[in-house]
Amino acid sequence: MQHSRNMATELSVPPDERLFLSMLLKLMNAKKILEIGVFTGYSLLTTALALPHDGQIVAIDPNREAFEVGLPFIQKVGVEHKIIFIDSDAISVLNEMLSNVIVSNEEEVPEFLCIGRKPIIELNKYLASDPRIEIAQISISDGVTLCRRIL
Repeated sequence: MQHSRNMATELSVPPDERLFLSMLLKLMNAKKILEIGVFTGYSLLTTALALPHDGQIVAIDPNREAFEVGLPFIQKVGVEHKIIFIDSDAISVLNEMLSNVIVSNEEEVPEFLCIGRKPIIELNKYLASDPRIEIAQISISDGVTLCRRIL
């Protein structure tokens, strides 16, 4: 039992990341989310709470049993209607969703998807060098850059 608790703690979303993601979803006015890897649903619950009443989350995980551990908490706060749980591995579902087109490495990235890469790198360099701007780069997925004007 102790091993299960330690694993659950290691796989849970840290509170600061949970708060950050919640705020970001609200700032973006997000309505549709794809969550891959649900485990017991802690981040799923956070996401569902951040979405508006008509928001929707497609949650994919091959372990329904783990998801059902957190399901009573999701139900208790009344956000179950926002969640579509798919009991499957993500690759199978994504293959179907993306019509069997998955980009697995940089060499396979179609040219049209790389169009914005160079300008984003240049923008990040510009923002980092401007003393009037405070910048934070967050290592979520491919990276997120948040900035604000301080002068």
